[in-house]
Amino acid sequence: MSTASQRVDAHHHVWDLTVRDQEWINGPDLAPLRRDFSVSDLAPLAQEAGVGATVLVQTVTVADETPELLAVAEEHDLIGAVVGWVDLTLPDVAERLARLRELPGGRYLAGIRHQVQAEPDPDWLTRPSVLRGLRAVASAGLAYDLVVLPHQLRAAARAAAEVPDLVFVLDHLGKPPVAAGALEPWADGVRRLASRPNVTCKLSGLVTEADWASWRIDDLRPYADTVLTAFGPDRTMFGSDWPVCTLAATYGDVVATGLALTQALSPSELTAVWSGTATRVYRLAG
Repeated sequence: MSTASQRVDAHHHVWDLTVRDQEWINGPDLAPLRRDFSVSDLAPLAQEAGVGATVLVQTVTVADETPELLAVAEEHDLIGAVVGWVDLTLPDVAERLARLRELPGGRYLAGIRHQVQAEPDPDWLTRPSVLRGLRAVASAGLAYDLVVLPHQLRAAARAAAEVPDLVFVLDHLGKPPVAAGALEPWADGVRRLASRPNVTCKLSGLVTEADWASWRIDDLRPYADTVLTAFGPDRTMFGSDWPVCTLAATYGDVVATGLALTQALSPSELTAVWSGTATRVYRLAG
């Protein structure tokens, strides 16, 4: 699979509710997500949007999900990499990562993620047991996706400094308060995190941080511009966050919005955001 001339979607999910419930999908607002979403559902949307490769990302902190995602990647050419989950606080993280790579589809394992946003301790990422786990992820040659809230960005920056050999990937820009229209203190936290050279960022998840019913591209632009300035295109990558994005926009609309937010970039910078950064960070097949 060549990614040089294709767009890469560096962040999406799939789930089958007959295999495992997604307990985070609760309440009437999230009701549209309470059904199965598969790669077969995504594939025609991706093709229409010019996306030729994707990164499949975990959704629940359940060890059994990662082998399932690796098997999905093995079955579908669209999937170029998988970001899975392991319990970073366990002493045998390295062994668990090695076992995952021995499974069907194990060669697609490119990163690890944990729902840090759900941790009540704002400094969870800098706990000694977590840092030990992050060092194991780095030793395995994997990336680490950060799904954090704005108040956790400072701890993320400290973790990135503590584990300089690990490539961190900030998901969804650190979830800025788009609907409220506020930039600070989120922007300051992003700039602090971006000062660490081993951190990259996904231009993803903006539409669902905005007002789902009435957002406009101009509402999103200050946040996209902040990230592009702080990280630079060579450390920024596009992600759709499908199917979560469908709460506020279609897949095609999310891609079109990403193109609008990056239209001022040079051709080489566009290549970085739309394929190069993700291909490098997640080691997509060339």
